[in-house]
Amino acid sequence: MSEQIELDESWLTILKKEFEQPYMHDLKQFLLAEKASGKSILPDSSVWFNALNSTPFDDVKVVILGQDPYPTKGHAHGLCFSVMPDVKPLPKSLVNINKELLADLNIDNSHSGYLQPWAEQGVVLLNAVLSVVEGNSNSHQGRGWERFTDAVIQAINDHKKNVVFILWGAYAQKKGIQIDQTKHCVLKAPHPSPLSAHRGFFGSKPFSQTNDYLARMHKKTINWQLP
Repeated sequence: MSEQIELDESWLTILKKEFEQPYMHDLKQFLLAEKASGKSILPDSSVWFNALNSTPFDDVKVVILGQDPYPTKGHAHGLCFSVMPDVKPLPKSLVNINKELLADLNIDNSHSGYLQPWAEQGVVLLNAVLSVVEGNSNSHQGRGWERFTDAVIQAINDHKKNVVFILWGAYAQKKGIQIDQTKHCVLKAPHPSPLSAHRGFFGSKPFSQTNDYLARMHKKTINWQLP
């Protein structure tokens, strides 16, 4: 995308052809034009690919799908649902994720919304769209990011097996429709947003279900506790 973007070699090997596609050229030109017009683009371009760089392809065990980055400066850092360590109060969806984790596994993460430790254990925290204009949610939808992140999901689907895909809400479930449920575990629930969490997100036990499946597949489970 630009000189300062670096992608982990394990992902670059698999996704190299995507960067050669016309849509990625168009996306790059769009992002450069947005920046040239004086708009504040979040997060910083150096962490657009943080979800992939934090979890090398060989280490992928779990995928959680989000929509687009937080539009508040200093919040997003390239992992869906996650915020930087000093962010308080936590976004409401993240508060509800922490509530479900407490109910599910008696793990209390109410002190933190920085999910980087999850990513470093094999949890790909992937937004569908990897950039946003400050203060303007969904402002970079439909510009090409979705096609790229579809390719990421397809690569995991095709080249890995026994991965847990956690799909919260209709948007994530639609994006994950191509996942082969005969070779992967797909967990679906309503979105953790306050608008929908009470419709079945609470009580869905995604964290224990994930670890139960990983254990059955003889994989190391995720330590969901944040420092």
